[in-house]
Amino acid sequence: MNRLTVAVVLFTSLSSVLAQTAVSKRTPTIDQSLEMRSVSAPRIAPDGRHVVYEESRTNWEANAFETDLWLADVATGETRLLTLAAKSSTDAAWSPDGRWIAFLSDRVAPLPESPASKRQVYVLPADGGEAQQLTKMENGVNAFEWAPDSKRIALSAQAPDAKAMKDRKDTFGDYHVIHADYSMVHLWVVDVPQTDAAGRTPAPGDPSLLTPGEAFSVGSFSWSPDGLRIAFSAARDPDLISSFSSKIYAVTVADQKVTTIVDTLSPDTNPKWSPDGTQIAFETANGSENFFYTDRRIAVVPGDGGTPRVLTMGFDEDPALLRWGPDGIYFSALNKTASALYLLDVKTGAAKKIEMPGTDLAGNFTFSKDFTQVAYRGAGANHYAEIYAATLGSGSPVQLTHAGEQLKDFDIAKREVVRWKSGDGTLVEGVLIKPADFDAKKKYPLLVVIHGGPTGIDLPAIAADRTIRLSAGWRAGPWCCAQTTVGLRAMGRSFARSTLGIWVWAIMRT
Repeated sequence: MNRLTVAVVLFTSLSSVLAQTAVSKRTPTIDQSLEMRSVSAPRIAPDGRHVVYEESRTNWEANAFETDLWLADVATGETRLLTLAAKSSTDAAWSPDGRWIAFLSDRVAPLPESPASKRQVYVLPADGGEAQQLTKMENGVNAFEWAPDSKRIALSAQAPDAKAMKDRKDTFGDYHVIHADYSMVHLWVVDVPQTDAAGRTPAPGDPSLLTPGEAFSVGSFSWSPDGLRIAFSAARDPDLISSFSSKIYAVTVADQKVTTIVDTLSPDTNPKWSPDGTQIAFETANGSENFFYTDRRIAVVPGDGGTPRVLTMGFDEDPALLRWGPDGIYFSALNKTASALYLLDVKTGAAKKIEMPGTDLAGNFTFSKDFTQVAYRGAGANHYAEIYAATLGSGSPVQLTHAGEQLKDFDIAKREVVRWKSGDGTLVEGVLIKPADFDAKKKYPLLVVIHGGPTGIDLPAIAADRTIRLSAGWRAGPWCCAQTTVGLRAMGRSFARSTLGIWVWAIMRT
């Protein structure tokens, strides 16, 4: 059962509850709720003049949610569709020289012997033209990153099935043995075909394997500034229960020599090189055995290995490492029901919040080559998420999309962040969703929606998901809805420790 089918079932169940009351003329139908488009994953051009972003859409014929790539002009605000193929195009990335846009797509692949419905790397001229398929990996591509010279792309992908596995599938069908059938994820490098003076572009070659063997399974990765090495995280296998074993490595592209950079007692991930290539920043659990719920830390280590230095011990939230710029390390973090961009001083460990006025819920940050421009996905309480661009530190973001216009014909319930104390006195937050015509003098039945977790969190922004029908639907009857926001990674270390071994519902009791 795919996502669209599941969503229909959930919304239909909700509608049966609301059917006991009169339906407002301005309440979205199930179909209208499912057709709501959303924008995400902005990627700003190296010169800061354009932003590529994703826009989701509903394909009723294929019974699926699909994604297209759009291009926005920062100066004019004009937007245009970049990808027209069926199925999805995602994970766009500009080449460092700004000439190309690479992306992943599961479209019908033109290269012979391409596996069906697998995500492959495509490259599109930034000034327009046809996309060229670059890979035909048997199990598809997980992620990729441009080399600094814009002539190569590193990618992570599962190795092709071994002959024994192919024989088993042919004989017994495709099945998976839990905690036993592992297909390791490896790093590969592929050359981007270059057009000659006569205008001829050769067919792409096969990717070169950088991490052979079965010693580990690759996670996140990044190129060194000189393009000679790739830092990456890898665990003993791709199983979730093995995430504790993730370490930081570096591989030399020329000879495939792998060096262990960081090996602690808990997971280390997401390596990012310093601008001069002498150090690597990464996310670490800093030896915590409770890493599944405790805050991560940002640490740095010499590029050839050594003793890591943790920088964010004084930051009482969960930082997500973004990039290492000329003036420090950029990261994003949730703070209760808000999210923002921060700049970390590598010498002192001090973190400075970078204000984005009007968008208290900001994320998906991406930077121009000189780190003077930023694009991001932003929203505020009772607002739909949009794509913005700004000059770093200017305090004047420019809104590039207007997805929220979809809601103008509907009555949408209002969200309010509320706070109360649990039985032990701990301060807890939640998002209270009230009918558009809420009357404080009246009493309303309350439906409590508990998020997954314990590290999940609900936010007061409007999104194109289950909350559209919920929040709009309350207009049809005397209901209020409370979404819990007890996200342990947004409330600080003391809060996380206080909830150890306690169910979320127990925390909610007054």
